[in-house]
Formats: sequence, C-alpha cells, structure tokens
Amino acid sequence: MTEKTKVLFVTQEMQPYTAISEISDVVRKLPEYAQSNGMEIRVLMPRYGTINERRHRLHEVVRLSGMNIIVDDDDFPLIIKVASLPGARMQVYFLDNDDFFKRKSVFADDNGKPFDDNADRMVFFCKGVIETVRKFGWPPDIIHCHGWMTSLIPLYIREAYKTEPLFQNSKIVYSVYDNSLEDSFSNDFLTKASINNLEEEDLGAYMNGKGINLHQGAFAYSDAIIRGSEHLSDPIEKLFKDNDKPVLEYQNDDELPAVYLDFYNSLLEEAVEQ
Repeated sequence: MTEKTKVLFVTQEMQPYTAISEISDVVRKLPEYAQSNGMEIRVLMPRYGTINERRHRLHEVVRLSGMNIIVDDDDFPLIIKVASLPGARMQVYFLDNDDFFKRKSVFADDNGKPFDDNADRMVFFCKGVIETVRKFGWPPDIIHCHGWMTSLIPLYIREAYKTEPLFQNSKIVYSVYDNSLEDSFSNDFLTKASINNLEEEDLGAYMNGKGINLHQGAFAYSDAIIRGSEHLSDPIEKLFKDNDKPVLEYQNDDELPAVYLDFYNSLLEEAVEQ
C-alpha cells in the first residue's frame, strides 16, 4: 500500500475562524481538497482573541500543550487547541498564548496601529509550529506556508532545525500575498528571530539593505514559491524576477486546489528523480 503524502499547512488566517484577507479563503479550500484526494494533512494557525472558542468548539490538546517557547530570552507557555472544521472531516490546530493572542484584534489596535510586538508574536508562532510538529512525530512531505507571519519557518527548518529527522525530506512551499507588516518592526528584529543557535548574520536574507524584507528571506530558504495574490508590489515582483526556484503563478478560485496539488506532486517527483 502506498503511503499517503503528508502536507502541513501553516497559515496566519483561515475561514471560518478569520476573514482578514484572501489567505483565509485559500486555506479553507486547500487542505480539505488535499485530504479528499488521499493526502494526510495537518493545519496550524494562531488562536487570535477574535476567535470565539465556544462557537467554534475549540478545546485544549493536553498531550501537546505544556511547552515553553523562548522569545528574546523570555519564556512563554505554548497552549495547543483543536477544533473540527465545520462541514468537513478535518481538524485545525491553534497555537495559543495569552501574552500574544488574547487581545481582541489580530495585528493592529483599534486605531489601525500595528502592535509593537508583532515580530515577537511571529517568532513565537513559527517556532511553536515546528515544536508542535515535533510533538506530533509526523514528518511532512510538503510544508506550505501562507502569509508573512509564517515567513521565518523556511529559515528555521533549514538552519535552526537542520538536524531534525522529521524535516529531512520536506519540501517547503511559500505562498506570497500582498501583505506584510515588517515596516513596523523595530531594529531588534534580528536578535528576537535568532532562535536556538542562530546568529544575527544567519538572518541576512531577511534584510535588503534598506530594512527588513520577510518575503525575501522566505524566498531564500523555500524550495518553491506560489503567487498567492494576483497583484503584488514592485519589490515583491523583483523577488520573482530574481528567483530561480519553481514558481506557481496566481490561480483563480475554481482552478486553485487541483493546480496546487499538481504542483506539490511535481516537487515530490523531482525530489525522487534527484
């Protein structure tokens, strides 16, 4: 019997839990379609304070909770919750922490000002995702990251966790959307993001000479890139122009799930041939 392809979806958004951008819609359709086509999937996202736990029936997964994630030399407890996706035989895992995700808005305050700790929240989430998958003991064939908040995961897997057996054969796919908050990050971002044995210079790919560029860093450490938004800013377009990795162009809603799965399979077939 052929072993199922394992796909890990890491996202900053997902319907029906959030409705912030097009990411929420894409990630609602894609995992369910992958599962219905014989793939084994896991979905991980932050548990924002805007998510109604009672309505969506979230509950803590005690066997996965209890870890502490270090961010900028401080320890933060990681709580893992799970919910069944309405209308689908699929579960979604939520990474939670009161310091980072209890507030009743997602990335900015009521006046639209981005939270000062968004970089800390991203580091916590990205490291927490990897530690949670390690607790699963589940080796993903494809790791598909959606959104700027997931942009450190390619670096962490390739460098900070490069000796972790679970990820040795994983292909990392990064979907680029026309949104990011790095302009609001402070100058100590490199220090905060330097987890485990990483040094600040290891994050050089995330700097473009003018400041922080999260998409640029994710491009550098991913195996393939997907154009998630139809229209992207000029700096992101330049990243595509300079990129030499497999790229999947923007897909409309009807075609998206099937084309994405074909893209996954092409990456895995290419790995076998090599």
